[in-house]
Amino acid sequence: MKAPWTPLAIAYLALAIIGLVGTFIFNVWSVVEARNYLGDLFGSGPAVSSIGVDLLIVAIAGAVFIIVEARRLGMKRAWLYIVLSGITAFAFTFPLFLAMRERRLAAIENERMPGV
Repeated sequence: MKAPWTPLAIAYLALAIIGLVGTFIFNVWSVVEARNYLGDLFGSGPAVSSIGVDLLIVAIAGAVFIIVEARRLGMKRAWLYIVLSGITAFAFTFPLFLAMRERRLAAIENERMPGV
């Protein structure tokens, strides 16, 4: 049986799309202006540096969560979410992982209680 798209999975997927589009726009803008991405992130003042460190720590914790939770649920190729976050954005890959996790949880529940 295919894993269902629950309302929560759809909400996570919508956040992933917003994260992808939102970060893509600013990343393209940064490239077009030939900006030093990491220099801007950590050198544009204390407030921006604080946000940069904050998001970096959240991304690291999220990456650990992805690996641990994927193993626990038997999800394959979880490392791809982390690799993709370096190419796209963690604001895309983390909600995408959460959507796929929700689908996996729903599939496990369906296996446990077939026909309900």
